[in-house]
Amino acid sequence: MTDTTNPLGVSEHSHGADVHVPLSKRDDRTRSFDPADFAVPNGREEEWRFTPVRKLSDFFTDEATEARLKIDSDLPEGLSVEEISLEAAQELGILEPEDRPSVVAAKRAPVVTHYSVPANTQLDKAAIIHADGQGDQVTHGHVVVSVGANAKATIVVEHEGLSRYSELVSLVVGDGADVTFVSLQLWDDGTQHMGQHDAIVGKDAKFKHIHVTLGGDIVRLNTNVRYSAPGGEAELLGLYFADAGQHLEHRTYIDHNTPKATSNVHYKGALQGKDARSVWIGDVLIRPEALDIDTYELNRNLILTDGARADSVPNLEIETGDIAGAGHASSTGRFDEEHLFYLMSRGIPEEVARQLVVRGFFNEVIQKIQVPEIEDVLNERIEEELSRSVL
Repeated sequence: MTDTTNPLGVSEHSHGADVHVPLSKRDDRTRSFDPADFAVPNGREEEWRFTPVRKLSDFFTDEATEARLKIDSDLPEGLSVEEISLEAAQELGILEPEDRPSVVAAKRAPVVTHYSVPANTQLDKAAIIHADGQGDQVTHGHVVVSVGANAKATIVVEHEGLSRYSELVSLVVGDGADVTFVSLQLWDDGTQHMGQHDAIVGKDAKFKHIHVTLGGDIVRLNTNVRYSAPGGEAELLGLYFADAGQHLEHRTYIDHNTPKATSNVHYKGALQGKDARSVWIGDVLIRPEALDIDTYELNRNLILTDGARADSVPNLEIETGDIAGAGHASSTGRFDEEHLFYLMSRGIPEEVARQLVVRGFFNEVIQKIQVPEIEDVLNERIEEELSRSVL
């Protein structure tokens, strides 16, 4: 085991085949489609201790509402959409939810919206789904995405407007498929958004999941990945920018349950303003049967002002000694003063230099997204955040 430290204060290490890291069992958590199987959180539970649960009580109530998001879509040929039942969704092989809000969302969503791509189909452009909040009533949603064997698809969901939205997104990635799923949180102030995204990844399939969270008062998103056969690849990317009073929380869980699979998690966030708060929790479980897998998770946070706080907790649970590699890194820090000095020594004003450093900090993740349809939106929104900067 080796430890290194970079200028942001990152501490990272990797685990070879002779290392076992015992942690509390991630696999012990309840999985079910029945809300009665989940207690109402009180904030003292390990999975809820960072979350302002008192402000989210309506999300835990098992009651239907009439509210819906307004959906506008630009769907390429080859992608179909239909409304199905929860039972039909389960027959597609979706994973069971792991927390009370997501199972309530699955039960109380007016319909299950199913986007499907047949086997051996390649979409010629990204599917763009625009979801617009219609007010502050709790809204439940359940979206299922199924992509057949050897198909290729990119699906982008943009969330805007005002809402109190609770969602379950279930993804089924067929053998040999190549799927990119992007979720943009561009909400108005006052929005609360809780979501769980679950993906089951097939044999030799490639799955890229991207969360970009720039809006909303409270946003808590879980992304969980499991493999249905060996050889799958999963990449989870995230980018967030928390302003004063915002709570942005992202949790990832990779369940390595098959041999020869890979995973890579890379989340970056910036925070500015009083009581700006971010949370990232990264869990990886490597089961006894997950031979010759390779996994790495990284989270870095840039604190721009006093009064902001970032919590970053990577966890590895390794139950086999036969792995190709497993590691994690986490950091929270301020500006690299050497970078600032370099820019300012070339005549760049300090405020502009600091903004350039922030852009460079995010650019590493932006380059990995590789979805042209959202690049302009993403860059525009980051510029808006920087224009409000109190650097």
